[in-house]
Amino acid sequence: MSMTLDRSTDLAPPLPKKGLLGLSPVNARRLANFRANKRGYWSFLIFMILFILSLFAEFLCNDRPIVASYKGEILFPVFVDYPEEKFGGFLATTDYRDPVIADEIKAHGWMIWPPIHFSYNTVNLDAPKGPGPVARSAPFAPTWTLPKDYCTTATIKSCDEVEWNWLGTDDQGRDVVARLVYGFRISILFALILSGISSVIGVMAGAVQGYFGGKVDLIFQRVIEIWSSLPRLYILIILAGIFVPGFFVLLSILLLFSWVSLVHLVRAEFLRARNFEYVNAARALGLSDIRIMAKHLLPNAMVATLTFLPFILSGSIEQLTALDYLGLGLPPGSASLGEMLLQGKSNLQAPWLGLTSFFAIAITLSLLVFIGEAVRDAFDPRKTFQ
Repeated sequence: MSMTLDRSTDLAPPLPKKGLLGLSPVNARRLANFRANKRGYWSFLIFMILFILSLFAEFLCNDRPIVASYKGEILFPVFVDYPEEKFGGFLATTDYRDPVIADEIKAHGWMIWPPIHFSYNTVNLDAPKGPGPVARSAPFAPTWTLPKDYCTTATIKSCDEVEWNWLGTDDQGRDVVARLVYGFRISILFALILSGISSVIGVMAGAVQGYFGGKVDLIFQRVIEIWSSLPRLYILIILAGIFVPGFFVLLSILLLFSWVSLVHLVRAEFLRARNFEYVNAARALGLSDIRIMAKHLLPNAMVATLTFLPFILSGSIEQLTALDYLGLGLPPGSASLGEMLLQGKSNLQAPWLGLTSFFAIAITLSLLVFIGEAVRDAFDPRKTFQ
């Protein structure tokens, strides 16, 4: 028996075509909502441009050339530490800013330098000094603020010939722009790693609490309440004073407390959804608890998690900056926004230090907050934009 389809019957509308990104209609609407929040969308673009540029900090601010040609050989000093013996010297590593080495390479080839000829730890021994007895020692003022005649007198070169420190130097004669670029990269990478690991631990802990409930939830909840009530700052100071400071040591110390921030949110989502009909149906079909949690409950909980992620990221940057400001963060000499802020407080006669670090931190945190607002709007099902 064959059935014929009546062409006059109304059919279901076809599914909308997926765009280049292959997004589902729900995710396409979220992306449209995110773009509709102009402030958050542009903040995201600006933040990503700054972050990607900072990833290539060695190609922007470095005291060694990117590429050099010497006696017909192409060299890559940005990647390889060539001994100075290669250029007629005797040191283990080459100082490409040394006029003798620079003249030797130029006489037998060429060099392509980054836009800023300083790394985060390069001391500018030829920095043009400003007028007055205080300005004759580091920190030195931005070169463009110096009187042209005095700049000529202090360095025996004209201001056009010396290497400019666009935002001045710190109290050890290191370029502020270079330290700002490297410090921004360290802060963002540190915050991303800390936020990622703490989110994974927090989501897992909240999922176990919310899904199983009962005594498991009760015990976990009491443990988290006791753990959260500990004086975090004092413990961090004590641990930072015991262990040798370092990137991963600091990351481990901050991870002790940062994972708690998402537990309550994920726990509430799992508690709400664990008795839904589709979850009970999955149990009746014999699916394991882990599969039900991962395949059916976690996607809904991730919406709330992603909404809070930019705020967790900004909180991680604040923690690292605060510890660096207190002198308990990254090792001495590391490029850090908090260390620059501390230098600004210790050198009030050099306002460019405090202002640079303040605006860098304020702009970074503001961009993340605006991005967080846009992400929240994107995942809000009641939010629509014209």
